Amino acid sequence: MSNKEKAKVVTTHVLHEMKLRNEKIAMLTAYDYSIAKILDKTGVDILLVGDSASNVMAGHTTTLPITLNEMIYHAKSVVRAAQRALVVVDLPFGSYQGNSLEALGSSIRIMKETGASAVKIEGGEEIIESIQRILSAGIPVMGHLGLTPQSIHKFGTYTVRAKDEDEANKLRKDAKLLEEAGCFGIVLEKVPAKLAKEVTESVKIPVIGIGAGNDVDGQVLVLYDMLGITQEFSPRFLRRYHNLYQEIYGAISNYVEDVKSRDFPNEREQY
Repeated sequence: MSNKEKAKVVTTHVLHEMKLRNEKIAMLTAYDYSIAKILDKTGVDILLVGDSASNVMAGHTTTLPITLNEMIYHAKSVVRAAQRALVVVDLPFGSYQGNSLEALGSSIRIMKETGASAVKIEGGEEIIESIQRILSAGIPVMGHLGLTPQSIHKFGTYTVRAKDEDEANKLRKDAKLLEEAGCFGIVLEKVPAKLAKEVTESVKIPVIGIGAGNDVDGQVLVLYDMLGITQEFSPRFLRRYHNLYQEIYGAISNYVEDVKSRDFPNEREQY
């Protein structure tokens, strides 16, 4: 990617153009200012302030506990760093389900208090009223279908979704519903690659995959997973680009040893 291409500010319209010219979209999660600043400079197109912060930042076993206030805190930090990338913020569990007015209120808070560009919401037909109400306020919405982590207690497992025909048909229908409602894009998580390809070709909006094969319009990973900071999570779709856990552990171990042995600070490192 050229410096000129990197410099172009990413909007929902830019993402649509990328799909039209078959240019892949790169998306990663971000939760803090310092890391988001690095990500933005690399040319990542979308920074997702994911409710995965509940897992990787707060140590919860699911995404359910994180609150709207906590999501806003993380999003504010990321937005301060982003000069180019589109910043999308997850609506957390309990901030939109079953009440479209609450969904709108949650989305307005995110947009006003963080300066983000869009929100992301899990589900299809069952939350379409909330999506429509959010969109009616002029707030861009990204959908999320397939494995929806906020519904973990409903499904009882993080296994691949939409393998049977009934669930696959629902996913096809939901994707079209999200497009018709006005969503600017969809995340497809952990679904068969063949189905993801079919859905991607059936809609005009970008489809971003995570465990959905290579025939979608782009890819997203959780940053802490792909950098190898988290070690417990190893699904098939995850490619680790680094082993930062080992590097960080080694560096800190050296620091502790130097402090204990009185090697740090030395004469050049004091006043």
